[in-house]
Amino acid sequence: MIVSRYDPGALSEAFGIDMSAIEQAGAGAAWARVRPGERSAPHQHDETEVFVIVRGTGEVVVDAERHPVAPGTVVVFEPFDTHVIENTGASDLVFATFYWRDPDRAVRHGTRAVRRGFDRRPVFVFSTPPTPNGDLHLGHLSGPYLGADVLVRFLRRNGVAAWHLTGSDDYQSYVVDAARRQGDSPARTAERHSREIAATLRLMDIEPDQYTVTSTAPGYRDAVSACFARIRASGRVAAESRPALFDGDTGRYLYEVDVAGLCPSCGSGTGGNICEECGEPNTCADLVEPRATGSDAPPRRADATRVCLPLHEFEQTVRDHHRLGRVPVRLRELAERVFRRERLDVALTHPSSWGVTPADAGMEDQVVWVWPEMAFGFLYGIEALGRTVGESWPAQAPQADWKIVHFFGYDNSFYHALLYPVLYALAYPDWKPDIDYHPNEFYLLDGEKFSTSRRHAVWGKEVLGPDSVDAVRFFLSLTRPEGRRTNFTRAAYHQVLDGTLIGTWQSWLTGLGRRVRERYAGEAPDAGVWTPEHTAFLARLESRRADLTAALGADGFSLNRGAAALSGIVEDAVAFGRLEEGTATSPAWAAEARTGIALELAAARLLARCAAPVMPRFAARLAAALGEPDDGTWPETVQLVKAGGPVALDGVTFFVPARTAEPGAAEAAR
Repeated sequence: MIVSRYDPGALSEAFGIDMSAIEQAGAGAAWARVRPGERSAPHQHDETEVFVIVRGTGEVVVDAERHPVAPGTVVVFEPFDTHVIENTGASDLVFATFYWRDPDRAVRHGTRAVRRGFDRRPVFVFSTPPTPNGDLHLGHLSGPYLGADVLVRFLRRNGVAAWHLTGSDDYQSYVVDAARRQGDSPARTAERHSREIAATLRLMDIEPDQYTVTSTAPGYRDAVSACFARIRASGRVAAESRPALFDGDTGRYLYEVDVAGLCPSCGSGTGGNICEECGEPNTCADLVEPRATGSDAPPRRADATRVCLPLHEFEQTVRDHHRLGRVPVRLRELAERVFRRERLDVALTHPSSWGVTPADAGMEDQVVWVWPEMAFGFLYGIEALGRTVGESWPAQAPQADWKIVHFFGYDNSFYHALLYPVLYALAYPDWKPDIDYHPNEFYLLDGEKFSTSRRHAVWGKEVLGPDSVDAVRFFLSLTRPEGRRTNFTRAAYHQVLDGTLIGTWQSWLTGLGRRVRERYAGEAPDAGVWTPEHTAFLARLESRRADLTAALGADGFSLNRGAAALSGIVEDAVAFGRLEEGTATSPAWAAEARTGIALELAAARLLARCAAPVMPRFAARLAAALGEPDDGTWPETVQLVKAGGPVALDGVTFFVPARTAEPGAAEAAR
């Protein structure tokens, strides 16, 4: 027998609380104490864990759901549940914990299509609001916008209340620069390009549920001002005089697009405030060899008063936040680099006339920097969406059950994953935002960065049309820059369209339809006798379904893997069908042949269901051609097409060559 008694003197820090091991219990076991007003660090693991509360009161938070606990309460955490225990009482909260590994249970819970409470809470998926200084090119579309659209479509098919939100980031300094070059006002420049952006998204079959135009949205400026006032009231930021750069000729304050130099961290060429190469911020005044982008005169260095945030004081805040949601290593590594600095004071306001003016007296010549403004703009978007769908989601009172997902380019990582969590902690100290992050790297064009300002781009409107949109979405999914930079060439796109989508997918579906028409009068045959090869092919299809579920799910989201798995379904089916043809017309093997065709149709059915988030038009046409219109759900297993149903695959053109699919192609060919 083993007897263990709670001993406060044996406790030491673990998971943000005090713990001591219970030895030789046959499973992992420990005593734990949470002091009044404190909470454990959010975490998840592969073990099943049990809390037995013996003293005090508090709450357990599991995937944003709160549950009261008191003496006599037993809580069982499934593997990979993100959990926190918090003391809400006046005395110590004491509990015993027991944990053990159950591999089957861990795999079962770790491979569900929807995890972390997504099906029990509203999910707000943001694609970073584009800057309206030009239209969208394929570099933009391949990253945040396609990613957010596909994830929302996948989540909805799995019963999740998910919405896609974005908008027009009007108050960027890049809009002022574009207006200056185009001889127009920032407001008209933003309005014109915002309309172009929205139209391009529609051509891509991306229609956000909330599209906020920040310079004209009703109540937006007031909402930003109110949120910024909360930051000021926290007492952790202050108006301070710090070094800045000014144009040597005009004396104009320089930041972002107006200044360039070498990154003080990695030495790469960079613009003001953020380095696209290493992702680290700069203060502009610390740039090496700075130069004004609009002047030949060397910049002048002087002090300027701005509201500043001592970000270096919030390392633990950021680390705790990063333990709550999906935060890729790439972002955690960036945070480690940034917090190695002795100090980092981030200016939250800048001298400018274009933007939201703080309510503080004496700050009339400044605006809230567009990046903090965007942090508050996300909350405005949620409230505006709520009014549309009949929900009360107040921006000034963000809710614990909100699940937020951000898609953005890596060059925006500092703002999203480091700055925003700190701003939220100051503005709403009782809110623990649960945010997933999905950064993408740069998409290159012929080996160089896509660039709006240099006009080095393939614009969305150049290649998008009703007959090309699914092919473009597939190719961008296949080549999307996930974890590394990738390259777009027209030759590679045409090769995938002509060789993969037309030469393989279309060819297989047309041939399958012809065989069904000629051998089974255009109706899906019922499966007959099964051979070991048949069951092996069924298993491969199920493996592809599982791959796609993992690739398009929120935990391991990867359009690269998703597109490859879709092609894998077709490749497996082509190889299987080729082998089956040896006895397909032999009367002696008719029952087995029926099973072979039924399984190829099952593969086509699986392709239609699983392609829907990535290639919605193609998926809908394929489902209709199989006589089984899309029911809007994600397949939980591989299923045969209903026997006797009409199959019209050989009468449908799913993809057309680029020369006829792309808008303007006929004129360009003349």
